Amino acid sequence: MQSVHMIRAYDEELKFLSKRIAAMGGHAERMVEQAVAALVNADPGLAQKVIQDDLVLDEGQREIDDKAIVIIAKRQPMATDLREIVGAIRISADIERVGDLGKNVAKRVAAVIDGRQPNSLFRGLEALADLALTQLKEVLDVYASRSVEKIGFVRDRDDQIDAMYTSLFRELLTYMMEDPRNITPCTHLLFCAKNIERIGDHATNIAETIYYIVTGDQMPAERPKSDKTDQVVSPGGIG
Repeated sequence: MQSVHMIRAYDEELKFLSKRIAAMGGHAERMVEQAVAALVNADPGLAQKVIQDDLVLDEGQREIDDKAIVIIAKRQPMATDLREIVGAIRISADIERVGDLGKNVAKRVAAVIDGRQPNSLFRGLEALADLALTQLKEVLDVYASRSVEKIGFVRDRDDQIDAMYTSLFRELLTYMMEDPRNITPCTHLLFCAKNIERIGDHATNIAETIYYIVTGDQMPAERPKSDKTDQVVSPGGIG
């Protein structure tokens, strides 16, 4: 009877990690959505809310780290269970970084308000964010279901995110060259775009961790991890 009780307690501890990951993921998604909304709608109040909300993810990561260490010390897990626990530590770190990236976007809202740029740039940022958040949501769904056969979409969409970011980079560079007054606000928007693009990279990291948790193997290493902004040149031909 005591053995059954211990197994149930152990299962509950593992479920706790999964539930906290799910909660952190949902919170990070909302932070990014609100940060982009604050940027597009020039809403400094919403931006400040996003900045304050980052504390929730910091606490969530610490809680998962502490719980995971206790489980490892007490239960001495092996094989799948050990991968589950180590994977939770890695995934929580990626989600916390997604929150940081959303916070970084929110921090630039005030600077962009002073030099409002064309709506097409903000539509581009919204589209980039939609793609990155879709990537993150689908990866977290895979974590909940452990359906690793669905994980193939991740790298293809990461390529799409990189391509869209490169296009937006080129457009922002053009505006900066056309009018020096655009340099400061467009530079802030460039950082915002890069932060959003990095969310896709963290989603891909999470996908690779899930694959390892479920299969015990690493995903193939051919994943392209970079955008092509290093290949963008100015209209005058000077890189």
